[in-house]
Amino acid sequence: MDSMESRTLAGRTLGRSGITVGALGFGCWAIGGEWQDTAGRPLGWGAVDDEESVAAIRRAVELGVTFFDTADAYGAGHSERVLGRAVRGRRDEVVIATKWGNVCDETTKTLTGADDTPAYARRALTASLRRLDTDHIDLYQLHLSDAAPDRAAELRDLCEEFVREGLIRAYAWSTDDPERAALFAQGAHCAAVQHACNVLQDAPEMLALCAERDLASVNRSPLAMGLLGGRSGTGSGGRGVTGGGRDIRAVPPAWLRWFGEGGVPVPEWAARVESVRDVLTSDGRTLAQGALAWLWARSPRTVPIPGFRSVAQAEENAGALAYGPLREGQLKEIRDLLAA
Repeated sequence: MDSMESRTLAGRTLGRSGITVGALGFGCWAIGGEWQDTAGRPLGWGAVDDEESVAAIRRAVELGVTFFDTADAYGAGHSERVLGRAVRGRRDEVVIATKWGNVCDETTKTLTGADDTPAYARRALTASLRRLDTDHIDLYQLHLSDAAPDRAAELRDLCEEFVREGLIRAYAWSTDDPERAALFAQGAHCAAVQHACNVLQDAPEMLALCAERDLASVNRSPLAMGLLGGRSGTGSGGRGVTGGGRDIRAVPPAWLRWFGEGGVPVPEWAARVESVRDVLTSDGRTLAQGALAWLWARSPRTVPIPGFRSVAQAEENAGALAYGPLREGQLKEIRDLLAA
């Protein structure tokens, strides 16, 4: 087995921005708490304890996690408020990414629509700065994955204005479409693309684009919404999610492929997890740590952003840093097992 020292992870630079972060970021969707769409379907991960969320963020910083990704829609603004509170007085120690494009009613915690106009982007940025209690955002991301290219080009140019005004340092698009990501990458201060990527859902075209255009690859769903987390209720043998009916996985939207009604893992996907479990948990890793190690092995540009709702989860995810990436032979073994 490789020595621990030889596997130590270096930090990452967010594309051409010069902004440095650790190899692991934390996603702040879950800590936003409960919110819903206009039909009452859950968009959050269930109830949360804000004190625990704040403690988890501060513990993550102690363990070397410096990059935190949120959005104005998560909890209809609540996630941004919690993150801002947690890093108050330590703002210079962290890199904050947030997103815009979705429109929410903060009073009812309801997603009411989307707005891709430049005028709304400026209003959204002002509101995020207020909720985060900061004078700038490090990475500002378009949250509308399928926005029209012509409008996206307008928004990219607007983000350049935001950089000149000192309101943001860099920007990105949260999309799984390499062509859309390439459009944003034409901007001088585009630093990244946020896209889905995990052991069960590789993204070779997007990773190639990031290498070609000098972008960071910010990986959402690195643990397949908990299926690769191995935690109670979400592992391959789980009976359903622990968050109950207010957890998005309990009433999964069409894009959430890994869970069925009630948050029960889809047998096909659960079987795939089982097929690679031994490789991912080799060398003493937990399943979640192995899934993060896979991403680091896929590209030196990856910054996975697993979610968290407790200090214990923060510690487990951050613990993956000590193990570093999987070895090339382990990557090949996983490819072969999933292709079988």
